[in-house]
Amino acid sequence: MSKSLLVRTSLSSLRLLRNSSSISSSFSSLLSLLPNPPHQGLRIVLPYNYKIVASTSRPCSHVAAASCSSSESESESEINDDPSKVEHLLSNPDDVARLMKMERRCDQNANADGGRSRSRWFPYLDEFRCGAQCLNSAEVLEALSPHILDMRKDKFRNVVTNRTYSLCLVVEGLCDFGNVSATFRSADALGFQSVHVVSCDSKRYKDNRHVSMGAEKWLDIELWSSIHECFKVLKSRGYRIATTHVGMDAVSIYDMDWSHPTAIVVGNENRGISDEALELSDLHCSIPMKGMVDSFNVSVAAGILMHHAVCDRTSRLGCPGDLTSKESQILLAEFSLRHSKSALSIAHEYAKRKAVMCTPKL
Repeated sequence: MSKSLLVRTSLSSLRLLRNSSSISSSFSSLLSLLPNPPHQGLRIVLPYNYKIVASTSRPCSHVAAASCSSSESESESEINDDPSKVEHLLSNPDDVARLMKMERRCDQNANADGGRSRSRWFPYLDEFRCGAQCLNSAEVLEALSPHILDMRKDKFRNVVTNRTYSLCLVVEGLCDFGNVSATFRSADALGFQSVHVVSCDSKRYKDNRHVSMGAEKWLDIELWSSIHECFKVLKSRGYRIATTHVGMDAVSIYDMDWSHPTAIVVGNENRGISDEALELSDLHCSIPMKGMVDSFNVSVAAGILMHHAVCDRTSRLGCPGDLTSKESQILLAEFSLRHSKSALSIAHEYAKRKAVMCTPKL
């Protein structure tokens, strides 16, 4: 029995494919039979090697491979099944370090000048250690590219194009780990790459792991035992600290210039931002309220803040993402290494072959 590809999409999205050069006449004939206007979804089974080139505008489409390479299957299953989720990460700092694969910069380098000479923080070096060997980002991509579906690689490139380290999220002392998961999911969806967690107790997270939808796998998560330590490092990296607070000195988020590197801080569901965080921050900001209540749920507030910050940066700078071509390549390599359980072993095998080829023959 031949392998097949399961395509799940809206009829309106399929109609966009009608003029694609990669669609055969028989499939074009099928599309011509679609009702107008479309109101229901459609499931079509095609030959596995049948290629579809869709329009770049696909708001309603979702394509999932029912049969694919083993490494791709591993990656997709990890989103829901891998035990190394936020619950485990929040209570195991060593596992957070292992989640990030490329070598990272040392904060001491940023501390030398208070972070002021660096316009924007980027954490990774162009280096992946494989025992005694090292691979650069180009070599990592060369090693892993054959093991990742083209559709997935396109997804990585699109995500990296819109990623930024100029904005980061700090969650302080949250008790409801459904909220932690929700903020992670929003951060990933809005192009944030860096998330910081201060003094969270992970015992209640296990009932809310599904909320994050695996977003923590793709984020850079850093854990801190105190707000003082966290803010000190963030300021050394060039961030200004904006804490959410309802007070006379709070600035409306709509009056702020978000083109400056900024760490957005949200606090405990009941107590809000701690007094220490308020004192150490550079400014206080608030979301103007128009109703009888005077606060949002913390995950909702974080989502509003991050969304407005991204929109403001887009209007001022032209796009939310601001990575250089080299930084984008390094982050692509990082995503590729996180892609599946087999990615590390594949990269290590590539490094071994490279070492053999570079060894001079006697």
